Amino acid sequence: MFENLTDRLSSTLKNISGKGRLTEDNIKETLREVRMALLEADVALPVVREFVKRVKENAVGVEVSKSLTPGQEFIKIVQAQLEAVMGDANEALDLAAQPPAVVLMAGLQGAGKTTSVGKLAKLLTERDKKKVLVVSADVYRPAAIKQLETLAESVGVEFFPSSADQKPIDIANAAIDHAKKKFFDVLIVDTAGRLAIDEDMMAEIQSLHTAIKPVETLFVVDAMTGQDAANTAKAFGDALPLTGVVLTKVDGDARGGAALSVRHITGKPIKFLGIGEKTDALEPFHPDRVASRILGMGDVLSLIEDLQKNVDHEKAEQLAKKFKQKKGFDLEDFREQLGQMQNMGGMMGMLDKLPGMNKLPDNVKGNVDDKVFKQMEAMISSMTMKERHNPDLIKGSRKKRIAAGSGTQVQDVNRMLKQFTQMQKMMKKMQKGGMKGMMRNMQGMMGGGMGGGGFFGR
Repeated sequence: MFENLTDRLSSTLKNISGKGRLTEDNIKETLREVRMALLEADVALPVVREFVKRVKENAVGVEVSKSLTPGQEFIKIVQAQLEAVMGDANEALDLAAQPPAVVLMAGLQGAGKTTSVGKLAKLLTERDKKKVLVVSADVYRPAAIKQLETLAESVGVEFFPSSADQKPIDIANAAIDHAKKKFFDVLIVDTAGRLAIDEDMMAEIQSLHTAIKPVETLFVVDAMTGQDAANTAKAFGDALPLTGVVLTKVDGDARGGAALSVRHITGKPIKFLGIGEKTDALEPFHPDRVASRILGMGDVLSLIEDLQKNVDHEKAEQLAKKFKQKKGFDLEDFREQLGQMQNMGGMMGMLDKLPGMNKLPDNVKGNVDDKVFKQMEAMISSMTMKERHNPDLIKGSRKKRIAAGSGTQVQDVNRMLKQFTQMQKMMKKMQKGGMKGMMRNMQGMMGGGMGGGGFFGR
């Protein structure tokens, strides 16, 4: 998300120059470029106008801090305005109500509403330790009821059964009664979506809202529809007292216009981002972190949270102990690291959150293919434990067996072993020189080594 906007803004902001202060003349061209970058990112025109106006008001005549250049000062102002457009801070769900706290999910068909119900249930269960019940009031699509039942089972939350011959209000009220009797903390109600906004749909969801009085009414919208997402959210916001927005499919949206338009147009905060198909691919929306990513400064806080959530700390400690005892790094360790990397959204998902990664050349980014990592895992899984601990044993016939077992070629096995050797060397440097040694080595790999035979190359 935001790849195009990040590239445009980074090159634009690099060009700004000035003396001791920012003046209308020396920011004129840069503001024009910022405006074009936002329009290209499919940000709604009223949002762009307001944004540029605010940046100009805040920039002109500003004395530049001694510790900053005019360009840095301008970037600071742009970042502050990006945060202001998207909301000043993350707004969490307000579940402080007599249990069960009812959360109503609304949105158009195909926006990812039912999937978001499953993801939110998992997040509330695991992160907030809530007892969650989910129910589908979508009586027009029996498949949606079945889909939610399957999702609920996969994330380990209880599903309240419903059927197409019932009325949505009756379904929701029965689920609330059940949630009260069984002491559930939260009830999430999935509602029917439509292919377009229509009066019947709005009337139905309005009467459902009145009947069940939810503490949170979340509008689920597809980020890939750009500024249309903001306009649709406004139409729903006019009909329902929305408390927030869930922006889905942001991993497929390179422009990011919806994220920058929704808050301004609807006045409602984005509360969550759907960042993939997995059930844990839902993250709280932090405007300050997103603004930082847009400007190519990375999002280290989210990366740390990913590490804390997805890394197996017991295995990490075992590996650290092994390092201390100078026992080296073998293929089994490598396989575990690859698995944990996949849990964190793959290599590209991690790199996106590191500062300066937008400056990596396209040919380098192109070589970061997560399919390669899955293939590596398959190859190591096809080895015996003895081979994983002693890679030197892997010669001719063993390579053929490993290739056949993992659906790869012998040259793929050779390439993986070569890359593992590089990783092993990096780990040895880390043992000797600590983190600095490893970072130096990583930078070397990021440079010339990544093209053909480097760690990421194919």
